[in-house]
Amino acid sequence: MAFLKPSCTVVGIFAVIILSLSGCASFRSEIGGSYPGKAERNLNALPVSVLFIFSHVHQTTGLDAVPKFANQREIIQGFDDIFLDALREFSNVGMYATHTEYASDVNNPERRARRDSLISQYDYNIRIRIKSEQSFARLFLGTVASSLSATFLPISYTNSYSIETELYNQQRQLIATYQRSADLSKWVQMFLIFVYPFHPEERKREEIYLEFLHDTFRQIETEKVLVSNTQK
Repeated sequence: MAFLKPSCTVVGIFAVIILSLSGCASFRSEIGGSYPGKAERNLNALPVSVLFIFSHVHQTTGLDAVPKFANQREIIQGFDDIFLDALREFSNVGMYATHTEYASDVNNPERRARRDSLISQYDYNIRIRIKSEQSFARLFLGTVASSLSATFLPISYTNSYSIETELYNQQRQLIATYQRSADLSKWVQMFLIFVYPFHPEERKREEIYLEFLHDTFRQIETEKVLVSNTQK
C-alpha cells in the first residue's frame, strides 16, 4: 500500500493556520531625558496665547535616506486626545491653536502662509517634532527568521521614538529646547497570542506619546517659561 504524500494545498493550509495563531506582545522602555525636578504649578501667571506646531516623521534607517513626514492617515490615532490631556499641565495657556506640518506643504503656499500668520498672532509658538525610527536590517532579518520558523522562534522588532520641542517667542527667538526618547519592542511568537491582550502595541505607543507631552509640558510649566509680556 503506497503512502499518500500531502499535497502542496494541504501544506499551505497548515502553514496559514500556524501563522494565524501567531501573536505579539509589546514592551516599552522608560522615558529617556525626563524632567528630574519636582513639578510646580505656575498659578499666578497671567494667561498667554500659544501656537503648537506639530510634525510627525518616521525613518527606516538603512532604507530611508532622510526622515519622511507622516501624512494625515499615518499619524497615531487619537493624537488630538493625547494632546488635550497633556495640555492640562499648563496653568496659564489661554488662547491656543494647533498646526500640523506635512511634506506636501512645500507645494502649498496657502498652508505655509497660514502658519506664518498664526505665529505672528500668538505670544509663543511651541514646535514639537515626534520621530519614529526602526532599523531596516533588523526588520528584514527578523521577518526572514520569523517566517522560516513559522513564528516559533520569538523575534523582536524595535521602534525608537523621540520628541524634540523648541519654544519660540513672538519675535521667533528660540528660548528653550527639550528632548525625550523611548523604545518600543514588539515580540512576535506563536504563543504570545495569549500575552497580547495585556501588552498591545497600540496602547504602549499611546503611553509613550502621552508621557512625552506630559513630561515636556510639565517642565515648561515648572520653569515658568511662558510669561505674559506684562509680567516681563
